Amino acid sequence: MHKIVLTGVGVLSPIGFGKTAYWAGLREGKTGFNAISLFDTSKFKVNLAGEVIDFDPLLTLGKKGLRDLDRTTQLVCAASDLAISDSRLKVTDENTRAIGVSIGTTFGSLHSISQFDRAGILEGPRSVNPSHFPNTVINSPASRISIRFKIKGFNTTISTGFCAGLDAVAYASDFIKLRRANVVLAGSVEELCEETFLGFHKLGLLSGLDGSVPLCCPFDARRNGIILSEGAAVLVLEDEEHAIARGALPYARIQGYGSVFDPAASCHSYSNMGLATAIMQAFNDAALTPKDIDYISACSNSTIDLDRMETVVIKELFGEHAFDVPISSIKSMIGESFSASGSLSLAAAVGALQNDFIPPTMNYHDVDSNCNLDYVPNIARKQKVHNVLVTSSDAYGHNSAVILSRFNG
Repeated sequence: MHKIVLTGVGVLSPIGFGKTAYWAGLREGKTGFNAISLFDTSKFKVNLAGEVIDFDPLLTLGKKGLRDLDRTTQLVCAASDLAISDSRLKVTDENTRAIGVSIGTTFGSLHSISQFDRAGILEGPRSVNPSHFPNTVINSPASRISIRFKIKGFNTTISTGFCAGLDAVAYASDFIKLRRANVVLAGSVEELCEETFLGFHKLGLLSGLDGSVPLCCPFDARRNGIILSEGAAVLVLEDEEHAIARGALPYARIQGYGSVFDPAASCHSYSNMGLATAIMQAFNDAALTPKDIDYISACSNSTIDLDRMETVVIKELFGEHAFDVPISSIKSMIGESFSASGSLSLAAAVGALQNDFIPPTMNYHDVDSNCNLDYVPNIARKQKVHNVLVTSSDAYGHNSAVILSRFNG
């Protein structure tokens, strides 16, 4: 069986660009929430979000072809460029067909569709800009990565909501194990736009809708909703033998993963069984037990039900060890980026493995009696980490888990 290693990390987040700045921001407990500048928020009750500010795609991607790329595609192409550079991967005519792309996104085309259709409705179909049409299809970001970096292997878009980032990495890992690729750029992306913000606003999921100051405080008794955000993270996954042969320096191993759809979940409620089963699948795939896990990177996002459900699942699966294993939610710093959240969490887990620290759960002050585990409150913890469990779950039935392990050669 082929072993999968991770040899490159590219990140664009509300708290920093590139792995070094991102990991430093997590260690410092930096929060990336600011007044939204990408669109007019005067009609909304909330105007705070996790925006990737000061992002200049020219610096990473250059001018050629840039104006035809929407924000989602610019973000993920820039993250891909960072990941390729970090892994010292050279795409050549000889290896390009053995390199693939697996990107998770769900709302990636929503703004482009809205703007394209708006022009057609208001000015007529003959007035639309045909160069903008490619942005209206959900596989455009992944396809643009392949076009820009001349990658001719498989190209796949995963659209499983909150779980898309983890699922894209699992899908990529399977391709490598099946010997259908040697290297895969895997990750996820979401942009912050008026259409998605309006959707979460209408659903009543945003913190601050009751007139209070928006606050992202996973597991805290004061939590009342998410702070929406954006970002992109791309990881270079590689067959271990291939990576060693080309002189790459692996950061971590993809040790195991699981994915389960649970029809018992509904739009506004979570089911324990789906996430618990996905985690157990990951344990079985990795040949590890709960006691082998040194850190859990939680998907909890400051909503009452999800934070409570994830806590219950950890207690059920980990038993007494649940009170000993450190758990944190980086969403307290970078917000809820939907499909991008999983790969951003994996990128954070790589930082924990590489730099021997556990990111904190910021804004944790008031204990909820239903959430009473070790959430690494407010200050990063110095600790050697060997195995990290990364989770993802949504209220529509998707549940995924990935275990990353320290690379020991």
